[in-house]
Amino acid sequence: MLLAIDIGNTNVVAGVFEGPTLLSHWRLATDPKKTADEYGVLCLSLMARSGRVPDHITGAIISSVVPALTETFESMVATSFGCTPITVSSDLETGLTLKYLNPKEIGSDRVVNAAAAYEKFRRDLIIVDFGTATTFCAVSGTGDYLGGVIAPGLGISAEALFSRAAKLSKVELARPKTVIGTDTASSIQSGLIFGYAGLVDTLIQRIEAEMGHASFVIATGGLAQIIAAEARSIQHIEPFLTLQGLELLYRRASGTYPTH
Repeated sequence: MLLAIDIGNTNVVAGVFEGPTLLSHWRLATDPKKTADEYGVLCLSLMARSGRVPDHITGAIISSVVPALTETFESMVATSFGCTPITVSSDLETGLTLKYLNPKEIGSDRVVNAAAAYEKFRRDLIIVDFGTATTFCAVSGTGDYLGGVIAPGLGISAEALFSRAAKLSKVELARPKTVIGTDTASSIQSGLIFGYAGLVDTLIQRIEAEMGHASFVIATGGLAQIIAAEARSIQHIEPFLTLQGLELLYRRASGTYPTH
């Protein structure tokens, strides 16, 4: 079995695969202060609760956008699961041609998402990942990673609003009944949800204009369901795209990937 770990700025998402099948997955809080031992205890406990046997893990792969935790998780995997993980970088075989001016600047999660989406759909794509930041990745039908957009995430936008406006209280990130809010909470929800959907639609429209054609638009990430319901441009949701991409890149790197 394979252990795939995606270290994001807000959450760490881990999954266990048997072949290409995702058997179990967990979401942990990202905390650079936690040690390898602490994360090891968490992962082993979650695996036990899911009925998975740690000794069955024969490989691991890590994607990280938090440099302070990369080595922590590499050490955790080695100690707790007895294997040396592959850590995703731009040097790894992705099946894509990276057109970024400096490929090393691309967040590993963006590369993983693009690789997974292109492998699955083999067409012109825009991948929108709703995480701490909201990222847009443009991929051509011939497998060129063209680049993309990085915008503040919905959660960051909400926190900035609440922290800078003394009279505004935190609200649930949920769809209000109407665009015109009838109280402060629904007014904030309208601005966040509908306003963010408008941001997504406008950026996708502009990306497609520069690409010169319409593309298949995929959403992933923790807040994908909320925004995809309001954004007219999103056509498909892949909730576990990053984990699936990690499994794909592990197979490629370990030489077990079937050739076309």
